[in-house]
Amino acid sequence: QVQLVESGGGLVQPGGSLRLSCAASGSIFSIYVMGWYRQAPGKQRELAASITSSGSLTYADSVKGRFTISRDNAKNTVFLQMNSLKPEDTAVYYCNANLRHAATLRRDNYWGQGTQVTVSS
Repeated sequence: QVQLVESGGGLVQPGGSLRLSCAASGSIFSIYVMGWYRQAPGKQRELAASITSSGSLTYADSVKGRFTISRDNAKNTVFLQMNSLKPEDTAVYYCNANLRHAATLRRDNYWGQGTQVTVSS
């Protein structure tokens, strides 16, 4: 079994900051990419940011300069620091890990349960 457990969501005023965390645990051989996706009401899930095991970064244009993704490989944990938050950042944020399962050796995508981020005054 592999689990991704997220924390750090909540309600924040426009211009404020939040930090999301996601820890992966279980039967993990190797994690290749970790990332954060988000889904606003009535919209498709989209990539916000991702980071590879070697540190290569990808950001959606809408979050560049405001969000910073980082990773602790030793603890299988990924973080998303979100600054200058806007109402349009309101969404459920999902942690994603592309990893190889230690028992099956299959490489698959795994998802967290999601954490709500609401930006409102």
